[in-house]
Amino acid sequence: MTTTTRWRRNVAWFLTGQTVSLFGSMIAQYAVMWWVTLQTRSGLAVALYAVAAFLPQGVVSIFGGVLADRMNRRVLVMVADGAIALATLVLGLLMANGVTDLWIVLLAVAVRSLGAGVQTPAVQAMIPQIVPGEHLMRVNGIFQTIHSAMALLAPAVAAAIFASFGLASVFFLDVVTAVIGIGLLALVAVPRLERAAEARVSYRQDLVDGMRYVRTQPIVRWLLIVYAVIFLLTVAPSFVTPLMVARSFGTEEWMLAALEIAFSLGMLLGGVLMSTVLANRSRIGLILVAVYGFGLATVALGLSGNLWVFYGFMFVFGLLVPPFSTPFTTLIQETVEPAMHGRVFSYLGIVMALATPVGMAVFGPLADVVSVQVLLIAAGLAAIAVIAIATRLPSGRATIAAARATHASQAEAAPVDA
Repeated sequence: MTTTTRWRRNVAWFLTGQTVSLFGSMIAQYAVMWWVTLQTRSGLAVALYAVAAFLPQGVVSIFGGVLADRMNRRVLVMVADGAIALATLVLGLLMANGVTDLWIVLLAVAVRSLGAGVQTPAVQAMIPQIVPGEHLMRVNGIFQTIHSAMALLAPAVAAAIFASFGLASVFFLDVVTAVIGIGLLALVAVPRLERAAEARVSYRQDLVDGMRYVRTQPIVRWLLIVYAVIFLLTVAPSFVTPLMVARSFGTEEWMLAALEIAFSLGMLLGGVLMSTVLANRSRIGLILVAVYGFGLATVALGLSGNLWVFYGFMFVFGLLVPPFSTPFTTLIQETVEPAMHGRVFSYLGIVMALATPVGMAVFGPLADVVSVQVLLIAAGLAAIAVIAIATRLPSGRATIAAARATHASQAEAAPVDA
């Protein structure tokens, strides 16, 4: 078997396993979010959901990143996925026996978030181990396309299962898909990092080294700041868009499903573009276009007075996700040395996990005082202003220039793909 055939087979098993596992997770995510929204119609309850979904991941991510740099990443992902599946099975059984209070649902969300704090950094750090550097952007784009396709199918499946069988059945399905994903990941050959076989420094020293690395790498540091702004001012407010639909347009399940489908269609098209015509474009250029687009799309959502116009701008929002997340992930993978991938991706997870609940701690309760429309407009304008300032600071200009120079040198050195 040739080297090319070997890595492509590895990637195929990896992507298939992650797709199956991701599909079950997405179905559960949508069903739980809708359940909370429709049962409570409360901005505070939606905010509690966001906190349960992201805060535990943020707390655990820093430790998960160190584990990903100290252990076999494939084994770590399988163990984390298995633990999530076991906890989800127990909670599903409780709900099937009549325990359907809000707290048990939020507990399920929090347990899944804890597992994601370990699993996500390891998955992201594993990709550069099994994919040649010159193919990273394309494979990340394919992964994003698959993610978008699953996001397109998941709302319809979630709505059907949730409406017909209830929330407990959604959890049982998630357990089945997790088991399949673990089995397929076991077939992936992941080379061990040299550091994984060496004598370890202390766990505490690994944490300190990771923090010091982020502080001393201007590109990584600036990217993390941009990531925080986007999640705080555009992603967090997007959690109240189902609340806007329920309050302004109607409470039928299909309306919430159509909202997610519009978003997912945009993500699907964006993922296709990223894995084809945009695969070799400047990473930092795509990121900048996307972040300004997020701000404008958020404002447009707030200004929408018609349900179908609202869906249209949600499609645009989704379209911008792959041109942001794919080059963002690729730039981190290319910039950071392999032995630090787990820890850097864990800090990325921390930013995501903390920025969203912090944002929702503000936007959720405010949504019970002022209209969701006003919140979206204000958040979108704030995001545009903050990004404009960040790109004009000396650190921002230096980071953008360095990222463009790195991309230009890699483009010149990259071999032609036969």
